[in-house]
Amino acid sequence: MIRKLTADDRQTYLALANEFYGSPAVLHAIPEEYFERTFDEMMRSDDYVEGFMLEWDGETAGYGLISKSFSQEAGGMQAWLEELYVRPAFQGRGLGKAFFHFYEEYAPEMRRFRLEVEQDNTRALELYKRLGYEEFTYYQMVKERQEQ
Repeated sequence: MIRKLTADDRQTYLALANEFYGSPAVLHAIPEEYFERTFDEMMRSDDYVEGFMLEWDGETAGYGLISKSFSQEAGGMQAWLEELYVRPAFQGRGLGKAFFHFYEEYAPEMRRFRLEVEQDNTRALELYKRLGYEEFTYYQMVKERQEQ
């Protein structure tokens, strides 16, 4: 089952985000305070970010985090898959695929679905290709603003 996060999910979400950022799927850890900010923003509004819980037989199996923005290049709204975490015990059961199908139906207004993945995450790459995702050949750059 996939459902939208609620205020009651705070501690579970924070624990899952910690697990995800401790995994090889990410380049580096981030401060736990960022998890709190993200959860607070999801509870404030779903204008910019939405979170979803993945459950299997009543157990928490993971979460998905989607950021939203308008893209002139896409001709409308685009969804950016920020994070999709499936706990190791639940991997291989089709939850990742189910999440993608769920969100595409949940958000028909999205003109583009976008994500990033580490090159050595071959299982994820294979899934994304099977789901119709193609390599986006832009070279991405980022500049982090230091907190004051």
